[in-house]
Amino acid sequence: MSRIKVLPQYVMPKQAMTNFAGRVAGHKGGSMTTSLIRWFVGKYGVDMSEAANPDIASYPSFNEFFTRPLRDGVRPLAASDYVCPVDGAISQFGDIDDHQIFQAKGHKFTTAELVGGDQTLAAHFQHGHFANLYLSPKDYHRIHMPCDGRLTRMIYVPGKLFSVNPTTARGVPGLFARNERVVCVFEHPEFGQFVMTLVGATIVGSMATVWHGVVNPPRMPRICDWHYEPGQVSLKKGEEMGRFLLGSTVVMLFQRGAITFNPDWAPEGKVRLGEPMGQRPRAT
Repeated sequence: MSRIKVLPQYVMPKQAMTNFAGRVAGHKGGSMTTSLIRWFVGKYGVDMSEAANPDIASYPSFNEFFTRPLRDGVRPLAASDYVCPVDGAISQFGDIDDHQIFQAKGHKFTTAELVGGDQTLAAHFQHGHFANLYLSPKDYHRIHMPCDGRLTRMIYVPGKLFSVNPTTARGVPGLFARNERVVCVFEHPEFGQFVMTLVGATIVGSMATVWHGVVNPPRMPRICDWHYEPGQVSLKKGEEMGRFLLGSTVVMLFQRGAITFNPDWAPEGKVRLGEPMGQRPRAT
């Protein structure tokens, strides 16, 4: 049934729709922009009381509303080794089966496919751990660090622009390794390497990081790779690392033995930024 529901996505003009949505979201249209934001808040039940600026009429563009910061203190950081990096819902999480990441019933993709084909990078996460977190339209759309990390590399991987909602995840094979994405590779002195992948989707106008700014558009036709030296970019647990202009998914990879996930986590469960995501297993 899920495959039937997603069939129209194979033929719809996803690129054109995304480009159009990006132009609309970035347009400063005065009262028209305010009306669009007001409709969106009502349609999706956005809680503006959590925003640093709750005044809908003060946002000059939809993008500035969509990437609005939160008020100080509304997402305290838990005292755990890893905290949840976003507001959203758990798509899937768990152990990586050799190199295979579970997407949904009947669908898997490999770590190498996710990171753009780099087998050497993917090998670091053999038998490791993963978490796929989905950000719905109503959610806060900035992405924060699950733990301290030093950035070593960023990879832009061109791809499709399928929706990433739960129905599509159940119906499109290898979805997160087929869509456009930005792979961010970090190093922690105790936890080892970890990856945070920002996955694009239909009408996701762009993805940005705090060190690079907007990565797309333009949508490059080939894989682009940036490397960072020690001391260039280091971020603390809970610090912002990027944002989506319209919603999408974050896929995280951790090395074997680096994390034991929160026992309260379950697929489709709601999560919030700063909540406990997991602990590093302690030696016994």
